[in-house]
Amino acid sequence: MKYVDDRPAGQRRPYANPEKAARRLMEHAFKFEPIQDGRIYIEVINGPFILEDKATPAEYRAGLNFAIERGWLEPVHESGTFTRMTQAGKDLFA
Repeated sequence: MKYVDDRPAGQRRPYANPEKAARRLMEHAFKFEPIQDGRIYIEVINGPFILEDKATPAEYRAGLNFAIERGWLEPVHESGTFTRMTQAGKDLFA
């Protein structure tokens, strides 16, 4: 049985860098067809990021904050259920 991770340190947690995490979150958001008023359900972003990409909640939060600070996403609605992609966020995929 092997307990040591032989990968280099930079490959162990690919989303430890908030910018990389934010860009991956934006990819998930871009794939989703927005609903009413351009809303993107937050679970459409965090579900795949945490479950499929194997990121941590801390990496998710850092990436989300980075995307909001850069103006790629609007701040999460006070209910915590949705956000919206800004034009700057859409321009990442142009």
